Amino acid sequence: MNTTFLFIGGPEIMIIGLIVVMLFGADKIPEIARGLGKGMRQLKDATNDIKKEINDTANKQDIDLNIAKDITEEINKVKDEITGPIKRNL
Repeated sequence: MNTTFLFIGGPEIMIIGLIVVMLFGADKIPEIARGLGKGMRQLKDATNDIKKEINDTANKQDIDLNIAKDITEEINKVKDEITGPIKRNL
């Protein structure tokens, strides 16, 4: 089984890990990982705050955020109208 992460296979990940250990040393890796984890958490929290703010503002202004869903439904209706006669003839 070939597992890949971001188009990088297992051997490449091992080589990158070895280079990281050689550059920073084994004792610094937990600190680096903690810092990356905190940074990712802050980014996720900021993204969630922005989404919440957009939703709150849209709700206050009575803006429909489900427009993509409405568009998809309309496209499906048109598809059914177009392909309906074709399906019946087959």
